[in-house]
Amino acid sequence: MSTIEQFGYRQELKRSLGFADLMIYGLIFMVPIAPFGIFGNVFHFSHGMVALAYVVGLVAMAFTALSYAQMARAFPMAGSVYTYAGRGIAAPVGFMAGWAILLDYVLVPSLLYLVAGVAMNSFVPAIPVWAWLIAFVLLNTIVNYFGIQMTARITRIMLVAELAVLAIFLVVAGIALAQGKAQTGALTPLFESSGFTWSVVFAAASVAVLSFLGFDGISTLAEENREDARRLGRSMVAALAVAAVLFVVQTWVAALLTPNRDELINVGDPTGNAFYTTAEFAGGHWLAVLTAVATAIAWGFANSLVAQAATSRLLFAMARDRQLPRFLAKVDPKHQVPVNATLVVAVLSLIVGIFMSTRSTGLGELTSLVNFGAMSAFLLLHVAVVVHYFFRRRTGNWWSHLIAPVIGFLILVAVVINQNVAAQWVGGIWLAIGLIILGVSYVLGRRPVLPSEVK
Repeated sequence: MSTIEQFGYRQELKRSLGFADLMIYGLIFMVPIAPFGIFGNVFHFSHGMVALAYVVGLVAMAFTALSYAQMARAFPMAGSVYTYAGRGIAAPVGFMAGWAILLDYVLVPSLLYLVAGVAMNSFVPAIPVWAWLIAFVLLNTIVNYFGIQMTARITRIMLVAELAVLAIFLVVAGIALAQGKAQTGALTPLFESSGFTWSVVFAAASVAVLSFLGFDGISTLAEENREDARRLGRSMVAALAVAAVLFVVQTWVAALLTPNRDELINVGDPTGNAFYTTAEFAGGHWLAVLTAVATAIAWGFANSLVAQAATSRLLFAMARDRQLPRFLAKVDPKHQVPVNATLVVAVLSLIVGIFMSTRSTGLGELTSLVNFGAMSAFLLLHVAVVVHYFFRRRTGNWWSHLIAPVIGFLILVAVVINQNVAAQWVGGIWLAIGLIILGVSYVLGRRPVLPSEVK
């Protein structure tokens, strides 16, 4: 079994998480009720084929999860795709992979806080969105500061609560369908010939994959995993599979009951209330309130709690290798958490969240940028699997180390091509800045070097 010492690091974080902890962490990061918050947008882009969009998103993420599992076995360290690309290909590639996924990890807590703040403000308008942002950020930072075990205990409670709300919705929606309230045919959420094109499907999938982002966050806890590294990969695959079933079922049922189908397809859902409108149609105002409040708490507390933890581990790993400011690698001796990285994530989340709350298109912009960063990093992950295993180690495992990552790579290329154009431009600029920083490092004689490469 590989240990981090053989790669030139000391074990500083506390190994206290088992398979169940890791899988639950991934589920909470993905949010079992995540489609509640973006249902209308996925419905719009998919022309009503919401379930199909999630199935395509699952296929894309399934191949990515397999690649993550392979690299987690080879390099059981914090840092996610930054570590895997850096050690699987080369340190400079690892820097670019880390830089790309930073666009995802640094912005996703801001996105989550903003969604939650907007939702809570709609029920308690006397408290502004920025005040809700501050409250959620402070709460999550305190919980994360007290250690990963505290975070793990909180996530178990939140997972049960989210599943309970989802069960209530499905039961009430099932009764509504039995009463004949369906607004369309049973198979329409999966396939509608009049609206089907592959560009439509991949464009919708580029939004739907936001719900799946999070299973990869499990990899950032590699140095807090107390079991064999293979269990880390299995927990990612397991969390993704469970979440996928939940996503497809709830969106399928909701799509059958959506009362304003044509309006959503033609205009979209700028207010983000499509799911709650559907819930009210199915069961009454109380169900709309329940699902909206549950979304706010799930995104603003549970999901952002684990997102902050994952982001701080990524910053910690890059700073430990001196590819980010060294102070981000400081570990609190008592709680054994990357304390400075945790605080920096909190401050950045607050600044970006408050700024985006002043923009009418803030939610959409953040969503697109988060997805672009993740997809770009995942592309390098698939390349790392092929380079490390198939060419460098010559394993001869054609499926796991060549065919599967190549298929995953091609699917993600299709998703990225069909993403929002503005996100492509901003994301491209972000990657260009990363390349400039990398080039300057070489000019100054400070090229990225991993500890085991130091002579």
